[in-house]
Amino acid sequence: MDRSEFELLVAKAVESLPDDLLGRLDNVAIVVEEWPSKHHLERTRLGRGGTLLGLYEGVPMTRRGVHYGMVPPDKITIFQKPIEARCRHKGSIVHEIQRVVRHEIAHHFGIGEARLGQIEKGKAGEQKKRR
Repeated sequence: MDRSEFELLVAKAVESLPDDLLGRLDNVAIVVEEWPSKHHLERTRLGRGGTLLGLYEGVPMTRRGVHYGMVPPDKITIFQKPIEARCRHKGSIVHEIQRVVRHEIAHHFGIGEARLGQIEKGKAGEQKKRR
């Protein structure tokens, strides 16, 4: 998939968020990069064999106080090649982009990895019950 098509899918994933969330996104840039850099990998302390699909860098909304201001935007990076490597077809790429975008935006709102894991496991359980 070329870069512009991938970026369009990321933009659509952001636009598909509920309006109340979109309205509360504050001072955040969402970008696409092909691969995580060495700096990205070191920053996340990702274990051996781990794959970095997205990364939130910034000050979560829950940690912004009255003195928050005049700071560069938070940054959410979506990594194209690791997502493509994980997926077998375009439909799964679309789904994975949507999942990663939601995950990183959740970090922007102050939701940590442990809680996100609980939420994602709960959704997986609900989907199995519906089948």
